[in-house]
Amino acid sequence: MDLGSVVSHLNALTPPALAEGWDNVGLLVEPSPPHQVHKLLLTNDLTEDVLDEAINMEANMILSYHPPVFKALKRVTQKNWKERLVVKALEKRLAIYSPHTSCDALANGVNDWLARALGPSKSVPLHASTSLTYPGGFGHLLEFRLDTAENIFSRLKSIQGVSVCTSTASPEGQNVSLSCSQNALVEALAILSEEPHVYNSLQLLSLQKPPLVDTGMGRLCTLAEPVSIAAAVERIKKHLHLPHLRLALGSGKTLESSVRVAAVCAGSGSSILGGIPADLYLTGEMSHHDVLDAVAEGRSVVLCEHSNSERGYLQELGGQIHQALEGQVQVVVSQRDRDPLQVV
Repeated sequence: MDLGSVVSHLNALTPPALAEGWDNVGLLVEPSPPHQVHKLLLTNDLTEDVLDEAINMEANMILSYHPPVFKALKRVTQKNWKERLVVKALEKRLAIYSPHTSCDALANGVNDWLARALGPSKSVPLHASTSLTYPGGFGHLLEFRLDTAENIFSRLKSIQGVSVCTSTASPEGQNVSLSCSQNALVEALAILSEEPHVYNSLQLLSLQKPPLVDTGMGRLCTLAEPVSIAAAVERIKKHLHLPHLRLALGSGKTLESSVRVAAVCAGSGSSILGGIPADLYLTGEMSHHDVLDAVAEGRSVVLCEHSNSERGYLQELGGQIHQALEGQVQVVVSQRDRDPLQVV
């Protein structure tokens, strides 16, 4: 499949618009065209070892959950390992794509996958994403009054991207309310400004995109049945295939204390979880002082290391990508990708 088609399908599956503003998602490294993709390697982190794995298996593209190019590169040399990644990827004609926080926000994305570690629950985003589009495609509402049935009204209605919401008669004239896209706004205002008495009655409202009920950062999970902290820890270990986790018991809590509500955030959870009312926080990593704050508030914290909270999701993502690409591209999960930290 052509690289452009693969990227279009990936953008549809993990919309870049859902990513956090600070993130760097989408196609990061693009070999010169034409570039056909027959084999796609998935990894949580693109290290030099994983890049060699991709080259050895003759992959044409790498999807790295974390963007290997994040901070701006001022040069591309052999002195820095991330610069070497870009050089070698281009030399070996390997495209690199990263979805990162797009997958964090997605319904059935990494956070929903991580939340399933706790067992059956009802979950909602901790911080809901906003819709990618305005309802009806209109971002502005214009309200004004016409003294007579001037031809200005028909001219406004003829603009592409304008829709009349209401038009009612009153003793003072005709009250008009119309919706308007961003592209049509300037043209509509130009027409209205031709009649000062109309323009002076104008009220311009910028509409907000509505929140998405199942999409956003983190998850607040209400368990179908309460479990002890000890039982929750064992469930998490099993789900993540990990022998060890880090646990901070909330003030006054024991391993037998009950967990009914849990707040979940894959990766680094401090900015998402802070202050959320829950019995348990589940995330990859939090700062020492954020853990202390949570414990003081009576909330227990489970840390499983940053990439361990995400890596298992790659199997599900791989299946979704294979389906989206209609089986035309072989999708393989890296065997060399692993968390850099281990318990010794």
